[in-house]
Amino acid sequence: MPELDIKEISKILKQRYPFLMVDRITDYDDTHITGYKNVTINEAFFQGHFPGDPTMPGVMILESMGQVASVMVGLKLGEEAKNKIAFFAGADKVRFRRPVRPGDKLVTKVELLRQRSTSGKAKIVSYVDDEEVAEAEFLFIISDTLNKEKENEEEADK
Repeated sequence: MPELDIKEISKILKQRYPFLMVDRITDYDDTHITGYKNVTINEAFFQGHFPGDPTMPGVMILESMGQVASVMVGLKLGEEAKNKIAFFAGADKVRFRRPVRPGDKLVTKVELLRQRSTSGKAKIVSYVDDEEVAEAEFLFIISDTLNKEKENEEEADK
C-alpha cells in the first residue's frame, strides 16, 4: 500500500502539533503498520527533559507508539473512523531498552493482536537504527468522537 504523509495522517488522527507524534506511515495492511517520528531538538519536551542531556520522555515514546497504532485502527475503520476515536486503555509488558535523543528516527512497528467492534490489543515495538528502544502491548477502546461541537451540529440538523 502507498505511504501516508503528514497530511493523510492528520485526516485520521485527532492530535495536532505539538502533540502529533507520527511523521509518516511507510507500510500497512489490516494487521500490521510501520511509521516513524523524526525526533528533533525543537520538541518542546527537550527544554526540561533533560537540559544538557536531551532525552525523549518514555511517555512520549509510548504516545508515538499509540498514535501509529491509532492510524492502523483508523485505516481499518475506513469512513466510519470520521466519527470514532481509538482511546488508550492500558499497556502491558512495557519495556524501555535505550534512550531516544534529538536526531533519532523513531520507527514504530505495530501488530494487531485482536480487534473487536469496540476494543482491541496490539503488540508495538519501536526502534532507532534497527535497535529496539521500547516495546509494549497496548489495549484500546473505540468510541465516538470527542468533537462534541460536531455532534451538537449533527443533532441540530436532524
